[in-house]
Amino acid sequence: MTVAIPTSPSELEELLADPKKTGEIFAAMQNGDSKPFQDLIRNYAGNVAKKDPEIGAQVREQVQLVMAEFMEKNDQSKKGVKLDFSATGDPVVRYAKLHNKKAVGAPLDGLFPDVTAYLQAVWNKAHNSAETVGKLEQIRAYQEKVPSEGGFLVPEEFRSELLRMSLTTSVVRPRARVIPMASATLRFPKIDETSRVSSVFGGVVVYRTEEGAELAESAATFGSIKLEATKQTALAHVTNELVRDWGAFGVFINEIFPEALAWYEDLDFLSANGVGAPLGALNSGNQAIISVAAEAGQATASIVWENILRMYCRMLPSSIARAVWVASPDVFVELATMALAVGTGGSAVWLTNGQDAPVLTLLGRPVIMDEKAPAALGTQGDLSFVDFGMYLIGDRQQMTVDSSEHVKFTSDKTTYRMIQRNDGRPWLESPITPHNNSATLSPFVQLATRP
Repeated sequence: MTVAIPTSPSELEELLADPKKTGEIFAAMQNGDSKPFQDLIRNYAGNVAKKDPEIGAQVREQVQLVMAEFMEKNDQSKKGVKLDFSATGDPVVRYAKLHNKKAVGAPLDGLFPDVTAYLQAVWNKAHNSAETVGKLEQIRAYQEKVPSEGGFLVPEEFRSELLRMSLTTSVVRPRARVIPMASATLRFPKIDETSRVSSVFGGVVVYRTEEGAELAESAATFGSIKLEATKQTALAHVTNELVRDWGAFGVFINEIFPEALAWYEDLDFLSANGVGAPLGALNSGNQAIISVAAEAGQATASIVWENILRMYCRMLPSSIARAVWVASPDVFVELATMALAVGTGGSAVWLTNGQDAPVLTLLGRPVIMDEKAPAALGTQGDLSFVDFGMYLIGDRQQMTVDSSEHVKFTSDKTTYRMIQRNDGRPWLESPITPHNNSATLSPFVQLATRP
């Protein structure tokens, strides 16, 4: 079986969307042979790593997460399949960077078989077995050693598992730089740079000197970004019948709850105003955003090919390999009907390449249609070009959970409350003037309002 190794994300997307090309690979995996898929991803990661080592590492991590989920859903663990996509031969770590052995709840791992059993124990406080009561008391005793919001501290293995499942629907977190926070406040270093006309990294100048000549001095200018983890609270009212039903409750906790957490977390990381909350990457308070003006005479609430080209050329070159387009769903028609004028004729820009559905990329970068884009068609924020690798998420990596039978007592429902703390800030605080003193560049670019 021979499959051409993709060399870019768009080529990988095209390959995985072709059932003929991937059918034999996944058939082999279901029969316990993971080598074809391993070889494909390892070689692809190698190709990408030649262009950007950091992207290559991200590819391996995300593939590991996807394949761990694949094996769970298809019960591959019983067939003895061992996946290894790392260049060094190290075994795949299921939680990748999500499970932190130093997190607050890590000492509590192993007390319960799964998160469903844990939450049922929290719900059934008054009627648990002596063994379960002892486990909850152990959590309470440990929790007294660390700051808490009340409730029961969630073991790290369950916190990271809920987070892992939310990554499948998240826009920002899988692409951002996540910084573990050992305390509620963290200052993270940044290079204080606004221009590269005469120096780089805020003050470094490289000279050529003759042998024995005095060396000229220069130094980088460093600053810091303050991350303050604020409280994010999730409430869910669950019927007591559902809580008692182990299987159905497991689906709710493992699928619905993570998606809800991811939805609201994305909303904050994209659009929050920074007051008692993260500063969203696409919020107008982000001083690093570059607004690309509409074309002369451009129709109201329209998007033309020239807009895309001008946005692309304002992206920081080092960010292009990571950047994605974030678009409001009502932008789709404008993107799909864009045309490139050629003399007196023209041609469509967004072609399907023979696929059953449009290949959602523009100039080789993925397009994410999301209702959480900060604006509807026609207003700044409806279309953004963003490198979330230049967005910092400060993660307290501490989650607590509690339940109450009193809030919805007359409805025979139990209210679950989950609390976690995090923050988010753009890593770059202003656009950068390039060395040739041309138009400023940034990892955050938006199309301005078309009046």
